[in-house]
Amino acid sequence: MSVSVFDIFRVGIGPSSSHTVGPMRAAVRFSRELVESGLDQKTNRIWVDLMGSLGATGIGHATDTAFQLGLMGMLPANVDLDAAPKILEAIRTEHRLTLPSGKVIEFNPERDIILSPEKVAIYHTNAMHIIAQDKDNNVLLSRRYYSVGGGFIVESDPNNFDKVSEEKETIHTKAQPYPISSAADLMKWCEKTGLSIPEIVRANEKVWWETDEKINAQLDYLWSVMKDCVARGLKNEGIMPGPMKVKRRAKQMYEKLDFEKRSLNDPLAVLDWVNAFAFAANEENACGGRVVTAPTNGAAGVIPAVLHYYMKFIDSADIEGVRDFLLTAGQIGILYKENASISGAEVGCQGEVGVACSMASGGLAQVLGATPQQVENAAEIGMEHNLGMTCDPVAGQVQIPCIERNAVAAVKAINAARLALLGDGHHYVSLDQVIVTMLKTGLDLQSKYKETSQGGLAVSVVEC
Repeated sequence: MSVSVFDIFRVGIGPSSSHTVGPMRAAVRFSRELVESGLDQKTNRIWVDLMGSLGATGIGHATDTAFQLGLMGMLPANVDLDAAPKILEAIRTEHRLTLPSGKVIEFNPERDIILSPEKVAIYHTNAMHIIAQDKDNNVLLSRRYYSVGGGFIVESDPNNFDKVSEEKETIHTKAQPYPISSAADLMKWCEKTGLSIPEIVRANEKVWWETDEKINAQLDYLWSVMKDCVARGLKNEGIMPGPMKVKRRAKQMYEKLDFEKRSLNDPLAVLDWVNAFAFAANEENACGGRVVTAPTNGAAGVIPAVLHYYMKFIDSADIEGVRDFLLTAGQIGILYKENASISGAEVGCQGEVGVACSMASGGLAQVLGATPQQVENAAEIGMEHNLGMTCDPVAGQVQIPCIERNAVAAVKAINAARLALLGDGHHYVSLDQVIVTMLKTGLDLQSKYKETSQGGLAVSVVEC
């Protein structure tokens, strides 16, 4: 396995992992190569061609601003979100951009960020081609990157755009004690060793992270970012960015829950809490806040909402349970990443919210006492009833239907875990089978239903 749980869970910024986080990381890689090769001192202009889905919904997904910040060397996990607007405004008005080396170049976003939705690359629709030129317009460096979902990027061969190299940051070469390429492998190791799923995953991660303390510290950090994200979302109010002027709702939802205390006489009031938690995280994402890709930004509200449900409403909940939840969910996400896709632009929203639902279903089942077979069943249920889900963001914004969709998926994940716990782990459709089915279904979807805002709700709402 070349992907770690901590590759699936990344700390980034909204509103999109494939359209914001990925392009920012690609721009950072390009500028670093430019500086390390010494070509930055000769550079007069840098421009980018955003193709396919990046060109179609890039403005609504903040691809243009992420690219500029990335060229300056800023990464999603540590960019100063308070300072960024002023930096971007200065670039827009002064037409000057500072590379990581300190070299200042001319940069006009209207001229140097080209949107080409009609150009759909064979390898992946999320393609971006970056070119650096000298004062005589000679090409100094030319690179094409693909943002393949979840913030992951791959770089093409300069001589063959359909041939790509693995992402350097996610190549883990040390052999693991329990190699896993399928859910069947995972079940085999659990049966053979008597270990639980999180114990198997932890043993594999320890090869790369060395100690339980390091693994726990990283898991706790991810949970802290999720908690902070939800807390901000429950506190902040106002209008979200974009032409639709959508009002934030999480704070109002949360205040109604606090004041009415309906949980005392309404057994389903817990679902209102789950909805509020999911709304909080995804409204923060829509506003460009800091989130954890889980496995993507567009689906970043599902797992935090279910984890908050676990911590608030399950009496036995503790930090060890949170860690086991994340290890289990992360491994399920890896199976989708390695055997299918977590890119809405490639397979529709089933690859984002659907995968998040599957991950949360398995993670929750684990901490509620499920056997490995019941966990696998829960993850399968979580995806089976999201098959065929389109990605059709209205106005190219990660708001409608994305925010409500996360809330619905979080509730669905809780139900999937409970369904699995009512059974004995035996079921007709395996997790491996549903993963393959998701991929095939996604490939069959027309491109207008895959993060292009050219079909579905994206056009129906406008027409109405």
